[in-house]
Amino acid sequence: MRSSSSPDLSPIAEALADAAAAQSMHYFRTPLDIITKADESPVTLADRAAETAMRQILGARVPADGIYGEEHGPERLDAERVWVLDPIDGTRSFITGSPLWGTLIGVLQGGRVVLGMVDMPVLKERWIGQAGKGATRDGQPVRVSGCTDVAQARIVTTSPDIFAPADWAAFDKLSRQCAMRRFGGDCYGYAQLAGGTIDLVVETGLQPYDYLGPAGLIEAAGGVITDWQGQPLGLKSDGRVIAAATPELHRQAMAMLSA
Repeated sequence: MRSSSSPDLSPIAEALADAAAAQSMHYFRTPLDIITKADESPVTLADRAAETAMRQILGARVPADGIYGEEHGPERLDAERVWVLDPIDGTRSFITGSPLWGTLIGVLQGGRVVLGMVDMPVLKERWIGQAGKGATRDGQPVRVSGCTDVAQARIVTTSPDIFAPADWAAFDKLSRQCAMRRFGGDCYGYAQLAGGTIDLVVETGLQPYDYLGPAGLIEAAGGVITDWQGQPLGLKSDGRVIAAATPELHRQAMAMLSA
């Protein structure tokens, strides 16, 4: 019988983020060997070293839990609890010296996201949310904005380059009806949404390690995040994500994307 209250997983998540940052910051803005993966995204020694350090902690502290990591593959995905790891989200930012890359940690319990972290080592900002416990930035409570109207919304996505032509046409149509649109920032856009300074994030081509950490944070901060059809995000989602400050804004934006 499962306990009615979820354990506080934040100490483990904090330890993972600390371990990842120790590796990634060691390599940041240094000459790096860049390797191109099968999906043509770049990976560096820093990504791999950071995820290895995170997996060592999980192996020592919660050895029965599953792991879904970007660099070293899945382990025990049939476990009741699965840790979803992206040691360096925004590798292109990392290798070009931009500070807007982060470490993403999501925790699935019975297939549902119960914790999400967006850790920004260069900015020294740690955003974390847990189901039923709210969301914080560096220990201070944060919450999404109250924006309910696309015409008043501030929208962000990483880059036009991530969209297939049809998806770009849908995003372009939606974003031009918003009050402001911004590009860049990788995972930081989701943190901004959790903190109330961005109202919408819309992206495509994402992997579970890209969106499950942000999903846990945004939901804990009071926001809504789903796929473009409004379905909850999980390990088998199609990689198209819409995150919004309010249910009303989410419904409007989703309808415009599918129009």
